Amino acid sequence: MRLPKRPPDLGKIINDIMSGGRHEVLLHVFGRVAASHGDERYLPWDGLRWRTPPDGLTAEEWWATVKIARHGMQRLLPLRDATGRQFTYALPDGVLRGIESIDKQTSGRISVPEPVTHDAPTRDRYVVNSLIEEAITSSQLEGAATTYQVAKDMLRTGRKPRTRDERMILNNYVAMRRVGEFRHERLTPALICEIHRAVTEDTLDNVELAGRIQLPGETRVVVEDYEGNVLHMPPLAGELPERLEQLCNFANGASDTAYVPPVVRAVVVHFMLAYDHPFVDGNGRTARALFYWSMLNQDYWLTEFISISSLIKKAPIKYARSFLYSEQDEGDLTYFISYQLEVIQRSIVDLHEYLERKVAETRELQRSLSSLTHKFNYRQLAVIEHALKNANAQYTITSHAGSHNVSAQTARTDLQGLEEQDFLTRIKSGRGFAWIPVEGIADRLR
Repeated sequence: MRLPKRPPDLGKIINDIMSGGRHEVLLHVFGRVAASHGDERYLPWDGLRWRTPPDGLTAEEWWATVKIARHGMQRLLPLRDATGRQFTYALPDGVLRGIESIDKQTSGRISVPEPVTHDAPTRDRYVVNSLIEEAITSSQLEGAATTYQVAKDMLRTGRKPRTRDERMILNNYVAMRRVGEFRHERLTPALICEIHRAVTEDTLDNVELAGRIQLPGETRVVVEDYEGNVLHMPPLAGELPERLEQLCNFANGASDTAYVPPVVRAVVVHFMLAYDHPFVDGNGRTARALFYWSMLNQDYWLTEFISISSLIKKAPIKYARSFLYSEQDEGDLTYFISYQLEVIQRSIVDLHEYLERKVAETRELQRSLSSLTHKFNYRQLAVIEHALKNANAQYTITSHAGSHNVSAQTARTDLQGLEEQDFLTRIKSGRGFAWIPVEGIADRLR
């Protein structure tokens, strides 16, 4: 990854203008501040320096214009970087629009297909699908090499992981389910460590480090790219207990600070855990899990159905650069916030497209089963739908229960019911049984 160019020093730019006798340029720079205040795109120096400056200014002088305008927009956060400087953020028009869009689409009464809000079994199936997606892609972001389909089959069938990479994915799935369970609890350093323990169990070289922050005297784990370039040096280990306490106070809304929009709070929590990097491994997965906790804790209930990691995985360099831009530019988190808002909005669009597609497929299936609708529930319809597309599929009590978040007895009843209606055939599988689609299931449906 190409490291972004660090921004030039604002004070040096002003001094160069004055020492060069170009006072009219200085007046011109300050005169453009008001016109720059909206700062729609909020470009970092690494992006702005390639553009043509306005009115004959140099790129550095243009940057001075932008920075002076942004200084008037900055809002202080009760969190500090490794040097003790407070992090800040701004609310340019693009960020405000992103916040408004997410507020409308993920909280309160929103327009989503009825089965998601009114039918518990179908809702649970959508939640499980989202958890599987997030568990796999979040782990793949940190190096898990298992293919998506193999990992998905492992989670659905309930088989034990065979490799360390598969264990990472299973851990992430378990951790995400735990996050949903304690969404209403206050965040504490102990809870953060519990999440990390769930994320890293049986995947670290030293099993005792799961759920334990680094201690003074231990070599701090830095963030490097694949070429060995240091991208981020975290704060000293001795500062971690106090920093985690401050992070929890902020996450719980207990800090003495001005109003912070809830979704911005969740994104900042994500950033800070990654910035502090308190654990030897699994910091990224823990940070993304905390983002979900914060969103759900603040009643953005639709967040349970989206996967941010699946989109981050498509452009991991953009994710990394948004972090570096914020760290390099005086701790201005607007770059990271802006990027994450875009990811959340795209994930919501993907969710709605997925829901519309699945609801349409279910309704079409229900029309095909019009004479038998009184015999099948949503879970059984999902099995028939899947079996029509996957003639070699196998269904077990464990896989069916996991896919729909129901008990083993309910899963057994569903599968036996489909067997009784001649849609599935029971076969011997290991020490137990599995069900496979009957031959000619489409003809049987007709």
